[in-house]
Amino acid sequence: MTVPSADWEKCVSELWAGMDGHDADAFVGRMEALVAELPPGNAIGLFERGSAFDSTGHPARAVELYSAALDAGLAGERRRRAVIQLASSLRNLGKPQDALKLLTTEADAASDALDGAVATFMALVLVDLGREREAVAVALTALSKYLPRYNRSVARYAQQLRDKAP
Repeated sequence: MTVPSADWEKCVSELWAGMDGHDADAFVGRMEALVAELPPGNAIGLFERGSAFDSTGHPARAVELYSAALDAGLAGERRRRAVIQLASSLRNLGKPQDALKLLTTEADAASDALDGAVATFMALVLVDLGREREAVAVALTALSKYLPRYNRSVARYAQQLRDKAP
């Protein structure tokens, strides 16, 4: 896989930082132009295109691109972001069971700074599936890691909620 240059990454970061200054079509168009600088089928380009469509209200198109990016070998933080965003888009398209499968697998993967995001979207999916107690338990477990105090107590209460979930 071709890794984009630092200049390309900077341009993408600047485009994302200025997203609110563009209408949806202009933003996607600018992203498409940047991605066109990469070889066709580049995993990072597919991911960035998917993110652009997702952020402008086109989750079905985003699902196709996130899946293609993952299939093309997307790695690192972008891979985990793609899984989270793919699950979120599937949820938005009325496929919470598919989203839950992705997020459950991801929650069992190596831990990193995106653990809270995985838990957040898992909690949303669980609510959509009518599993509110479990959703609260997932959210509280994630939150317990960030609390300055009461970490063990909150984690224990979250486990109690899980144990009592139907």
